[in-house]
Amino acid sequence: MSVPPEIMERRIDELRTAVRRAATAGDRVRSRELRAQLRAAEREWDDAVARLERESASAAPRENAPMQQPGQLLPAREQVHQALTLIGVPAAPRLVVAVHGAFSAGPLAGSKLTSLRRDEERSFRSAPYARAYYLCAALTADWLAPARGLLAVSTWPLEKRVIGPLSPRVDYLMAAIAVADGVQRIPNPGAGALALLWRFGVNIPGAQPGSSHADPALVVQAALAELEVHREADAGHRRAAADRARDQLDDAGQLFGSRLRTTARSVDGG
Repeated sequence: MSVPPEIMERRIDELRTAVRRAATAGDRVRSRELRAQLRAAEREWDDAVARLERESASAAPRENAPMQQPGQLLPAREQVHQALTLIGVPAAPRLVVAVHGAFSAGPLAGSKLTSLRRDEERSFRSAPYARAYYLCAALTADWLAPARGLLAVSTWPLEKRVIGPLSPRVDYLMAAIAVADGVQRIPNPGAGALALLWRFGVNIPGAQPGSSHADPALVVQAALAELEVHREADAGHRRAAADRARDQLDDAGQLFGSRLRTTARSVDGG
């Protein structure tokens, strides 16, 4: 008998909390095990939601229906979390809005994201870990300060949330793979999803030679090939910066960044 999605969602929330605790405690072995369980649970949730979509479509088929009608009822915070979870790497609000528009129903206004991270930080500082996750900041590898305009998810490991010299390109390639995987999972992807995949593909060598349409499999293949060039060096930068962050920053700092950069600039300018 299949497990209802709401039960899976509670399990996913529990695993995210356990991953965060293991990472905070420095237990990397346990953290890896829990992340593997979390990925498996998220895949099961994806499959369950896909089944619901198929059942809904067969019960009341409608041409050009949005992919996720329930998404219209979600608050902006949940919509952003869903988009970031699909992307899988820190992303600018513009990309978050584009991914949401491509894969979910209902609009997500970019203006709603402007103060969202600040609201999340205030919430965390007033009641740490009261929520299953927080929309937080990516951290610059040099200053461990919040990277301008990049949102992340608190349950991601620090190594994923730190941005080093090669990280923007690596994250771009990872996001392209995630979008291509999303397109492949949809029986009839809409124009928005295909256009988003095309925009990724045009900036990846070999992703769509001589074509006005992007092939998801080709985008994945080309992105993985380029990732092999950058991945190891980027991972080294990120590990080193993440280790410094754990040594130098408290829990709030590890999620929302050090305020040292602002202080240093104020001193230099004064």
